[in-house]
Amino acid sequence: MLISAFFKKQILTIKINLMFTIDTHTHIIPQNLPDFSRKFGYGEFITLDHHEKGKAWMMQGSKRFREILENCWSPEVRIQEMAQHKADMQVICTIPVMFSYWAKPEHGLEVSQFLNDDIAATFTKYPDKFVGLATVPLQDTKLAIQELERCMKMGYKGVQIGSNVNNKNLNEPEIVEFFAACESLNAAILVHPWQMMGQEHMTKYWLPWLVG
Repeated sequence: MLISAFFKKQILTIKINLMFTIDTHTHIIPQNLPDFSRKFGYGEFITLDHHEKGKAWMMQGSKRFREILENCWSPEVRIQEMAQHKADMQVICTIPVMFSYWAKPEHGLEVSQFLNDDIAATFTKYPDKFVGLATVPLQDTKLAIQELERCMKMGYKGVQIGSNVNNKNLNEPEIVEFFAACESLNAAILVHPWQMMGQEHMTKYWLPWLVG
């Protein structure tokens, strides 16, 4: 009886140790962002105001969009927190407000490239900890496919897109064309809630994000 119980405990321990936990939905942002609004001459592209050590305001023009902590831009801090929460690996992608689908296509491409280069640097430095999902300028299908192809060559596993592109749903022909490109490139797709219908009636409790 004692021997049997001992071996059962050992087998259970082995099974637990073999579990590999992947957090499939996390966001990351570069520590410093160019002032794209000044560069392009229009719009309210997100900038960062590092107002305190380890803290920054995401600024949308002169308005505060959201306060973020160091784990949003420091992979080293993030890895420490992953260990605390028993997460072995994270899938990382940009914060959806950075999609910039409203921008001119060529400017949306430049923003996407900047974000994607930063994420690629992170998963290249820590390949056993991070997997990357790209962002693309979906306001222009040709440019979106072009950027996805570039990212897949860099080692990305797929792409994150919004659930709405400038009031167009994802069944529009140009979006379906992008989906076909994803299939041919073997790129996974994460559809993130964005500009959801009826969200003006869900202004409290982060409801658009919590219930999609």
